[in-house]
Amino acid sequence: MFNFCVVSVIQYNTEMKHYYQKIVEQSKTKMSTVNIIRNKSVAKLARMFAVIKRQTLYIDNLKYVA
Repeated sequence: MFNFCVVSVIQYNTEMKHYYQKIVEQSKTKMSTVNIIRNKSVAKLARMFAVIKRQTLYIDNLKYVA
């Protein structure tokens, strides 16, 4: 079911569309690429719910890595 959401994201989100096309051009299968994007989306959802549950602000730690 989440695959349908990912397909919609690939259609309408330009950033994800370019990412999808770039990965497919690197000779990955289309379904494999959908799975990669789905996993990225699930990770973002998990972060969002963690922030809501803890009632804290999201801090992007990667921004501070040198």
